[in-house]
Amino acid sequence: MALEAGTRLGDYEILSPICAGGMGEVYKARDVRLDRIVAIKVLPAHLSENGQLRQRFEQEARAVSSLNHPNICTLHDIGRAAGIDFMVMEYIEGETLAERIARGPIPLEEAIEIGLRVADALDKAHRNEIVHRDVKPGNIILTKSGPKLLDFGLAKRRVTRSSESDSSAVTEQKPLTEHGAILETVQYMAPEQVEALETDARTDIFAFGALLYELLTGRKAFEGKSQASLRAPSCLRSHGRSQSFVR
Repeated sequence: MALEAGTRLGDYEILSPICAGGMGEVYKARDVRLDRIVAIKVLPAHLSENGQLRQRFEQEARAVSSLNHPNICTLHDIGRAAGIDFMVMEYIEGETLAERIARGPIPLEEAIEIGLRVADALDKAHRNEIVHRDVKPGNIILTKSGPKLLDFGLAKRRVTRSSESDSSAVTEQKPLTEHGAILETVQYMAPEQVEALETDARTDIFAFGALLYELLTGRKAFEGKSQASLRAPSCLRSHGRSQSFVR
């Protein structure tokens, strides 16, 4: 159930919903102590009962808190109130890269600048042994000071083979009142992630390559009418490991 405006989570007052995803709901809120606007990502009570989801939520908080970079969303605080786990992040004003691409082609110089900054943010994460695993235009917000990479809900540190399918854990950005598909996310997933194999920094590089292609052409690198068609082997996705394309 979505939180209503005026709901208090500790020292934070919910103002309005922003979006929802597979790993929680995001709200615009006010820090009543410092009188500033923040973004709060919550793991609803019915999801916090799932130990695996709660662990992943805490994992995201640890990942973001360890990264200090101008192009990565800053984590301010974490907490738990009324049975709800939440993390408090900087409130970022701007449009997502997905929204910007939808409005039309991006000039070459601007696209290169966005790509360089996102690459630098990923380099920072990888040097801290963190793999984002959900790099896509919807997880990048364009601000006056440059792009901001957010949503580390699938991030992993020192990634090893997982017993859980990566493809089943992809996040889905959508308004709180809508139901959508994960088709857009699958379009940026590396072959090993689709096949639930071991992931590492090269998984992010594959997604970044797909993102960069879209920046420069205005078209998605991989098209399909369904998840099945995108998961099916093709001349670009049949090798089973993304290093086939990025080494």
